[in-house]
Amino acid sequence: MALKDLFTKNQPKKKKYATIPTEAAKNDVPEGIMTKCPTCKKIMYTKELIKNMKVCLHCGHHFPMTAKERIESFLDEGSFQEINENMVSKNPLNFPDYLEKLEKDRLKSKLNEAVVTGIGTVGGFKIVVAIMDSSFRMGSMGSVVGEKITRAIEKADELSVPFIIFTASGGARMQEGALSLMQMAKTSVALKKFSGNGGLIISIMTHPTTGGVSASFASLGDYNLAEPGALIGFAGRRVIEQSIREKLPEDFQTAEFLLKHGQLDAIISRLELAEKITLILDIHQPRGELAWQ
Repeated sequence: MALKDLFTKNQPKKKKYATIPTEAAKNDVPEGIMTKCPTCKKIMYTKELIKNMKVCLHCGHHFPMTAKERIESFLDEGSFQEINENMVSKNPLNFPDYLEKLEKDRLKSKLNEAVVTGIGTVGGFKIVVAIMDSSFRMGSMGSVVGEKITRAIEKADELSVPFIIFTASGGARMQEGALSLMQMAKTSVALKKFSGNGGLIISIMTHPTTGGVSASFASLGDYNLAEPGALIGFAGRRVIEQSIREKLPEDFQTAEFLLKHGQLDAIISRLELAEKITLILDIHQPRGELAWQ
């Protein structure tokens, strides 16, 4: 036996080619375990992202949140009581397949409509809150969305507590035509009445807040706030550029652009929002009138 054979006889044979994982092996990796940030392109564990209120751990990009996630991250634990939760949209204009699309969105989002309203506390202060959810019809505003928001404003007036709204919407819902556009006036009138009675209105605009929503109740707060990077505007960028025949700035219709031009009071990170809102509520309410006292 040659000398080299003494060293190679019991050695395992080297594989000539890389092993291709089987389909079964691929399926062993849970879907959604990692998330890639669309801004900085960094990849992070989804669980860590959720723990950080869906704010990128590297660049601070604010991922979209559902209404349920906002309730859990913003309101005091266990304080939320939903109101008007069973209201659902009809099909007043007999728009083709509208009811079927609504039912699909209910199953997908686990919501009856694009806004959740209720009573809760922030930092111990009692409030009425409305939270729009873009996972239902892109947060579009139909007659039920307008009605729920109006009723929430009226409930805040009845209880003499502040009204806070989180907006996230693609605008008015085309399947309801003029009935959808009427909600702009209805919600605005309700806010005017509430404000006239001394009510405090805080609007928090999230990505995206566009169309009839941005042109009505979203912009009528005593405090108009926004999350970083949120798209806020009425008409689309392309429509405006074609109308004025000019190129718009790169940051046009972002929260940062609006703040620079005086259309927002502040941009607040989701990580600091509850603390900052508590401070605002404390300023506007007599000390000692916390909800739990």
